[in-house]
Amino acid sequence: MAGPARDEQYTAYVAARLPWLQRVAYLLCQDWDRADDLVQVALTRLYVRWNRVGSVENVDGYARTVLLRVFLAEQRTGWWKRVSTVREPPEPSPDTADRDGDLDLRTALRELAPRQRAAVVLRFYCDLSVEQTAEVLDCSPGTVKSQTSRGLAALRRALVPTVSIEEGTAR
Repeated sequence: MAGPARDEQYTAYVAARLPWLQRVAYLLCQDWDRADDLVQVALTRLYVRWNRVGSVENVDGYARTVLLRVFLAEQRTGWWKRVSTVREPPEPSPDTADRDGDLDLRTALRELAPRQRAAVVLRFYCDLSVEQTAEVLDCSPGTVKSQTSRGLAALRRALVPTVSIEEGTAR
């Protein structure tokens, strides 16, 4: 594919899918600035391989896989452990119906291990099957099932109020 046509196709794709990629990145890392960085690195890698992407059946899936691999690679570097750009989750958008629940979910999601968070986001936000998630994460379907199960269990523990037997009230 020629340079100008290639660039036009890439630009059209990015313009159409950028908000979606940013939301997926945010769900993975729980920081809008870091999500923008992840998306930028992923889009750079996507641009470099754009000639090959034209032959891919599912461009969104390819872009999502690149984004996820950028996120997981960054998790292995240790940078994310040393640098904390945001201590508290950002305020939700004003059109969010359940602000407290949204904040609780974001906080609980942030506490998951990176691969558990990736499995949960891919399965339930991106609506991928176990097999598709395994392909993206480059692991077995059994690993996806166990990571998803552990992630959901941790989310339930974090989100379900505990009941004090002595007080009889939820905390």
